[in-house]
Amino acid sequence: MLEIMGKRILLAIPTLLLVSMMVFSLQKMLPGDPVLAMAGEERDPAVISALREKYHLNDPIPTQYIRWLERAVHGDLGISLRTDQPVLAMIQQKLPVTVELALLSMLIALLIGISMGIVAAVKKGTWLDYSANFVALSGISIPNFWLGVLLILLFSVKLKWLPASGFVPFGQEPLANIRSLILPAIVLGTGLSATLMRHTRASMLSVLQSDYIRTAQAKGLLPHQVILKHAFRNALIPIVTLTALLFGELLGGAVLTEQVFTIPGFGKMIVDAVFNRDYAVVQGVVLVVASGFLLLNMLADVLYVLINPRLRNG
Repeated sequence: MLEIMGKRILLAIPTLLLVSMMVFSLQKMLPGDPVLAMAGEERDPAVISALREKYHLNDPIPTQYIRWLERAVHGDLGISLRTDQPVLAMIQQKLPVTVELALLSMLIALLIGISMGIVAAVKKGTWLDYSANFVALSGISIPNFWLGVLLILLFSVKLKWLPASGFVPFGQEPLANIRSLILPAIVLGTGLSATLMRHTRASMLSVLQSDYIRTAQAKGLLPHQVILKHAFRNALIPIVTLTALLFGELLGGAVLTEQVFTIPGFGKMIVDAVFNRDYAVVQGVVLVVASGFLLLNMLADVLYVLINPRLRNG
């Protein structure tokens, strides 16, 4: 396991370096000048010159990149051009909100998607299989913002069970925090559960046709033992990979869902930074998201070893 982790870490370093170079270079090629927006309507040349000097925007691009990279290695992601706040502090403020929403959404997706996928595979060709596929296709097809509006109309406006929007920190009021995240988590979780259901079904169908499954059935094992202990465990590896990727996408920001439910998360900050050409925030956010993907992939590798005994034996 240590050898696998070591290899992954060695691969992560050049990957992060390449990602940082790409995002730094590409955003410099975008049209527009953030300093002109910061200088206001008058655009005083003295103010523009002072801002360029303050943020080192007059330096050559390679010099700017090396300076930013040196600071990033030490945990300094720079200062926002729009708010004049440390980028790391902004990320630390917004990221926990999105992480909490992503965890709750992924929990809903796993519970619905995996259970439906197993049932659809075991009952292949029956009405249960067709129903699960219909639900999965509906979940993939329905836009998140439209489903969010429908849930707000039903559970907030008509039934008055849950708040329509807003966010309450967990440390301030745990129950209100959960209630504020239930609807957006359902919106995100249903879409992810559809993808998980399709992959779980395909993986289970492949495993159920294996010789060792027929051997287990011939030995007289109970159906649930064959399905859960033998079939599902061997079908988990592609599901673990997909789960890691989906969770990484959620960390990238569920922009539309956060906008519909007024959740002050990571996604809205990313969109605002891109539109405002806030270089430092964009660079810091992309670096954090890329690091999150790499960490999730390493976690998936560890789970592979725990799930599959053959990997533990080399």
